[in-house]
Amino acid sequence: MSIKVGIPRALLYYQYFPMWKTFFDTLGAEVVISAPTTKAILADGASRLVAETCLPVKVFCGHAASLAKQCDYLFVPSIRSVEARVFNCSKFLGLPDMIKAAVPESPPILDTEVDINKGPRSFWMAIYGLTRHFTANPFLAKKATQMAMEAHRAFRKMMWRESLTVPQAFDSLYVKNKINTAQTPRNHRLKVALIGHSYLMHDEFINHRLSHRLETLGAQVFMPEMVSPKELRAAVLKLEDKVYWTHETEVVGAGGYYMSDFVDGVIGIAAFGCGPDSLMMDVVERYGRQHKTKPFMYLTIDEHSAEAGILTRLEAFLDMLARRKKQ
Repeated sequence: MSIKVGIPRALLYYQYFPMWKTFFDTLGAEVVISAPTTKAILADGASRLVAETCLPVKVFCGHAASLAKQCDYLFVPSIRSVEARVFNCSKFLGLPDMIKAAVPESPPILDTEVDINKGPRSFWMAIYGLTRHFTANPFLAKKATQMAMEAHRAFRKMMWRESLTVPQAFDSLYVKNKINTAQTPRNHRLKVALIGHSYLMHDEFINHRLSHRLETLGAQVFMPEMVSPKELRAAVLKLEDKVYWTHETEVVGAGGYYMSDFVDGVIGIAAFGCGPDSLMMDVVERYGRQHKTKPFMYLTIDEHSAEAGILTRLEAFLDMLARRKKQ
């Protein structure tokens, strides 16, 4: 009977799930994913943490608690840095300790630390420390890591080459007897870019089905994953002198790219109380004002955000874009 590893459907799940699944599958483990976010999951996570905790972490905590009795291990890595001298949010760094304290009923937590700044030896020691729960064979551990990295590169490349969103790419990879994930041609009157972190843009419960609502209102939606990493990196350097935050390309890079491209407007989505997001969105907004590029709307969400309020803002923004385009 294979070991079950639980992966919460939140935070970096949308960024790295194909890599993590390939890694554990190669080691012979069974991956268990939590259900999509619900009101109960969010309420449970919020009740376990202090009020000042940001929405994505509250959601993650709720997902972790929902997996407590479904797996043998819970995978909660501490991802400090995936690029030299570029760092992650402090809440990501302390996530394993936070979950251990907030979810005492949790099974043992696989709290692997990833910090590229410590060098290759530290990285491989962390990998071997993780794989010892599944195998004593270092060659299998290295094979699983290499296959996982290849899966991640293929996943990212598939999205920007085929213009797929993260959920569409997941369906393409994992849903049997799937239908064609390519978007059906429609007569969209507007083209709108949605920028932000994938855990906000693709969790339909916390963003109130934002992408679907834009499509319903007649807009064609473009997202950061539809742009190649090279173009995103170049766009970041156009707005700033260097990259400071992990996943900064999702906000600053995508904002800079779409501000100068074919879309009619850009919508930024961020979590209330997120320091890095507020700084990055401000960079995009100032760039748009200074260069008079494309209209920009900044949406801030938390667990108290009202669906009607978001819909009203979307309708007003799209009406403004339509009038601007007509003129």
